[in-house]
Amino acid sequence: MPVAVKPLGKVKICIDRGGTFCDVIATSESKGDHLVKLLSVDPQHYPDAPREGVRRVLEWFTDTQIPRDQVIDTSHIEYLRMGTTVATNALLERKGERCALVITKGFKDGLEIGTQTRPHLFELAIKKPDVLYSKVIEVDERVAPEWFEFEQDQSLAPASYSTHGELVEGVNGAKMRLFKGVDEAEVMRDLQGVYDEGYRSIAIVLVHSYLYPAHEKTVERIARKMGFTHISVSSDLQAMINLVSRGGSATADAYLTPEVTRYLQGFAAGFKGQLRDDSDCRVSFMQSDGALCDYRRFTGLKAILSGPAGGVVGFAKTSYDPLDGSPVIGFDMGGTSTDVSRYGGSYEHVFETTTAGVTIQTPQLDINTVAAGGGQSCSIATVCSWWDPSQPAHTPVQRAIGGPLTVTDANVFLGRIHVDSFPKIFGPTEDMPLDYEIVKTKFEDLTKIINQETGSSLTAAQVACGFINVANTAMARPIRALTEQRGFRTSAHNLACFGGAGGQHACALAQVLGMHNVIIHKYSSLLSAYGMALADVAVDNFEPFLLEYGPEARSAIEARFQALEAEGRGQLVAQGIAKSRIKYERYLNLKYRGSDTKIMILQPETNDFAKAFEEQHKREFAFNLDSAIDIENIRVRAVGFAAEQDDTSASPFVQDLETLPSIPVDQTASFGTQAMFFEEVGKFTEAPLFRLEDLAPGTVVQGPGILLDRTQTIVLHPQNVARILNNCVYIDVGLGPRAVIDATVVDPIQLSIFSHRFMGIAEQMGRALQKTAMSVQIKERLDFSCAIFGPDAALVANAPNVPVHLGSMQYAVEYQAALHKGQLRPGDILVSNRPIAGGTHLPDLTVIQPVFDEDDPTEIVFWVAGRGHHGDIGGLDGNSMPPNSTEAWQEGVAISSMILVRDGQLNEEGLRKAFEQAGSFPGCLPPRQPHVNISDLKAKCSACAIGSSQIHALFKEYGKEVVQHYMGAIRNNAEIAVRELLKTRVQESPLIAEEYMDDGAVISLRVDIAEDGSATFDFTGTSLETYSNLNIPPAVVRSAIMYCLRVLVAADIPMNAGVLEAINVVIPPGTMLRPSDDAAVSSGNTETSQRCVDVIFKAFQTLAGSQGTMNYTALDYKEWCYAETICGGAGAGPGWHGQAATHVHMSNTRICDVEIAEKRFPLLVREFSIRRGSGGTGQYKGGDGVIREYEARVDMMASHIGERRVVPAYGLHGGKPGGKGATFWKRKINGEDRVLRTKPACSFKLSAGERFVIHTPGAGGYGLPDDPESLSNLAEEAARVVPKHAAKSFQAAYARANGSIASFTSQQETQ
Repeated sequence: MPVAVKPLGKVKICIDRGGTFCDVIATSESKGDHLVKLLSVDPQHYPDAPREGVRRVLEWFTDTQIPRDQVIDTSHIEYLRMGTTVATNALLERKGERCALVITKGFKDGLEIGTQTRPHLFELAIKKPDVLYSKVIEVDERVAPEWFEFEQDQSLAPASYSTHGELVEGVNGAKMRLFKGVDEAEVMRDLQGVYDEGYRSIAIVLVHSYLYPAHEKTVERIARKMGFTHISVSSDLQAMINLVSRGGSATADAYLTPEVTRYLQGFAAGFKGQLRDDSDCRVSFMQSDGALCDYRRFTGLKAILSGPAGGVVGFAKTSYDPLDGSPVIGFDMGGTSTDVSRYGGSYEHVFETTTAGVTIQTPQLDINTVAAGGGQSCSIATVCSWWDPSQPAHTPVQRAIGGPLTVTDANVFLGRIHVDSFPKIFGPTEDMPLDYEIVKTKFEDLTKIINQETGSSLTAAQVACGFINVANTAMARPIRALTEQRGFRTSAHNLACFGGAGGQHACALAQVLGMHNVIIHKYSSLLSAYGMALADVAVDNFEPFLLEYGPEARSAIEARFQALEAEGRGQLVAQGIAKSRIKYERYLNLKYRGSDTKIMILQPETNDFAKAFEEQHKREFAFNLDSAIDIENIRVRAVGFAAEQDDTSASPFVQDLETLPSIPVDQTASFGTQAMFFEEVGKFTEAPLFRLEDLAPGTVVQGPGILLDRTQTIVLHPQNVARILNNCVYIDVGLGPRAVIDATVVDPIQLSIFSHRFMGIAEQMGRALQKTAMSVQIKERLDFSCAIFGPDAALVANAPNVPVHLGSMQYAVEYQAALHKGQLRPGDILVSNRPIAGGTHLPDLTVIQPVFDEDDPTEIVFWVAGRGHHGDIGGLDGNSMPPNSTEAWQEGVAISSMILVRDGQLNEEGLRKAFEQAGSFPGCLPPRQPHVNISDLKAKCSACAIGSSQIHALFKEYGKEVVQHYMGAIRNNAEIAVRELLKTRVQESPLIAEEYMDDGAVISLRVDIAEDGSATFDFTGTSLETYSNLNIPPAVVRSAIMYCLRVLVAADIPMNAGVLEAINVVIPPGTMLRPSDDAAVSSGNTETSQRCVDVIFKAFQTLAGSQGTMNYTALDYKEWCYAETICGGAGAGPGWHGQAATHVHMSNTRICDVEIAEKRFPLLVREFSIRRGSGGTGQYKGGDGVIREYEARVDMMASHIGERRVVPAYGLHGGKPGGKGATFWKRKINGEDRVLRTKPACSFKLSAGERFVIHTPGAGGYGLPDDPESLSNLAEEAARVVPKHAAKSFQAAYARANGSIASFTSQQETQ
């Protein structure tokens, strides 16, 4: 009888167009699954990889040849789902649509200035990311939230309250003050001008539009009528506070969506009917939030993580087993990048990220790019210093033409890749195999260099293994951040591995993290594409909802939930989703009153949002606040569930483990063997090779060995046991004892690993401190630092936050260690801030905790500390940074040493007494909000507790002797690096320079360098202690020296005590750099510290003078204080122009966003712009300063401390000095407007309606302008004085995904 042929069913096609490969998975009921992998870009063979992939799978399913130039018939396709890198690539490469920005008057440069921080702390050639728009229109309109004191009752406002303008109602009843409406005729003229220049895409970003969108809607209406084809309205895209973030989102949308639209149109043109008829084929694209949308609704803003989001859905649906309940870490390691994410039963989203230098507010899955993938380059710097994920990836074949070795090469050399099974895609003809002999030769050559430079006797295999170990340690660091920093144990997770290179590292990485199980799906190398098949269609609707959470709010909350559900339902029905398949997820974005730590809470089964918030806050931060809970936003995610779900998603592995028999692998199933090197064995040994398709479900494979299929390689270490299940490989990692590390020698591999571990601890401390603090100073401006110290109190590692803190904290810890020697006990935490006790200035309170040996409670094995700026600690007239202070007692609370916590009890009584004492001096007041100070101190205690627990974990992992041995080795490494640097300058010794302050005081420096690389920094000749507050303690001088030397060293060494080991510092007593114990120092920390850096760099002839100040500005009203430091120009140097509008040298704190500032204090920020032309001219121009203008809404005190108002920033080698700064007071006297110039340090009463204007200094230029001979000389100078890595900042290397891990570090150095 003839066999019945099953008719061809419609084909379901899912595509992931990645950076290197385009993966296609297609399935039909009649023919099953078919996989295709092709190059994402191959213009010689096809114009578009996804369309080519569709063509190939249809040929296979239909057994019909389809010419490449023929439009594709979609009648055989049920659906087509895709993730694409089109938007990502356009953003990374800056190849989007030309667009214009429409923004509130006074903020034309607001997005360019951004947060004012520099992206890399220790680089001189500062280069901020370019903005996405090329034209700006300012709209003369203004609205602001009504100051909360008078929001409900205007009669409470004082007579001086600035009430001009109209009181209007914003979103959800928010009270707003409308100061000026939109002049439609003026807007029309301005828009017509940019339209006539050819612009068709605009972004509209007006201040406070998240609460009052009416003005943006007015501008949108005018622009739409005029004919603009794409209009991005910030309040429509994401109605959340923060002008810079919301503006970044709007400009990204205006920049990317037209590009995405063009791509979609071109893609659709390759199909019959151009995909207009949904009855034939429904086309959907994956969005960054993990949900599908109709391709006609796909926008650039939501496309940035399109491909990686598919991978998260894929591993979540195939590796999380509800019968097991263990959360899963997704580990996606491809050729060009490595991403990590977490899934614990629900998707985890973030709502603000910085991608390719652009801050974006939109829901995205919490995906974090942590390394450059298998193409990450390897060098001697990798093992002797840091693994740098920002460096570009390389293909393995590049080392054949002189390029760097890669991680993939290391795996090849160690036998962890079967060369004959690896795709033959290399070489000029793209058909060559990997060349093992070239790899071997390169590693042997590199090993000789490493052994010569380090005195080691490593083998080439040990070096290659070391590269992999360093890579795994570097990738483990952010995974710990993703788990432990949020209160989850890393070891309680399973590791889901996918991506082409992941299987080579998964088991070793799990071993490093203490994870017991690795899960690798059968489609792991194409899991992003497979995830498209498992994804749902969803829409997120979000709106501000400013209300206290409580019983009284429930009816209002329910009404908004229902309204947002109706909105989401309509959006999904319009995409063809039946109402019966729609479910809703309700969220409230909650925070404690007075804090800005917001947590998005999914509605619990009990409907008690407050309890769920408190539980999550306690888990993440170890404490809760005694404060009301406020709602910031309300959110509803409407999800249209797929009609069918993957059969395995109900139980990806538990049922198989329980039901499948365990069958030891038949060794005859091996198709060969290969020599493999593992540290556990210490030599190359023969290991079997298995093809996965030859192994039946239930087969058990004991390592070592390799499991292969057409698209992936899975490496099994000797202790690993793999079980083949129906849809995945389940690996028991077999955690055993770690290899014994010799504590008598320094292994450069282990040196790099411990550097990562120590730095990771400091980073976790910093992230916890930022998230738990209440004050703007710490939470928003990031004016804090965290560090760990050895048992001798010397600095080991710090999170690179504020340089003025970094070198000085050691002296605070040393003081406490000596003072309390033998008297402290486990759990004790100390607090101190006095300069005599190692402090910088009194507002910087330092919390210090000794870490005791768990086996010997009398031995201190480490110290941890956190230092942060407190805006209000009392002082003269209530000002903690009084411009006119001359004595220490005028500058607020002073604590030499206090036990802050003992036996688990906070010494709140002692704190409050100290606070009150600050107000007992003539003309002084105590802190007005002591509860904020106490809350921030609790946050520092929480950070120290995290540091202490992490150090104990490190001791358990490696042993005390090994940890402390490498602690010392890291310091020695830093000392050697500094000595090698200084040896290159011996012939120029002595180096001499001086710098004058605006009051005429001088800082003199002579640097004498010895042949052995040691040096003496002698400040003899510096002015005497000043009768002002510009003095600084010696700890700050040492911080400045440490910072400068770290910058000048041409290697990414951790900044620790070793940097100053070879340095002798001479500071005569009684000078402004070593004043008496009672000297005022508050302004010295912000001003004199910067000038110390300038004088050091002048002595070394490194770069021109930078702004030389922090421009400290403070406004005080009743119990509220608003304070910030303001950016200026960065000095030019040999090979680079100075960056405009950035913080320099000893500071890197953020500026407060205008919308946050005006919400938290009764002021208006009228202008924040760049002072164009204020930088000094030269072959390379100095960076420009800025203008920041405040308007008081009530009577308040204003003060400012600034330098370079008299003595400008110096130019170097013929470059001209920068423009001087200035401060102005726009007064109203007898109805007349007058503008007064103030002193560099000033304080006065600012009446309602008056303005305070700061012009910050420009920086000096470098080299003679337009002088060819000068240019030639500068090239030589650059090679002599500037580290080789200084130019790195000119080459933008962006991570493709910056989720929650980067939320803290995105504004700071992340080395």
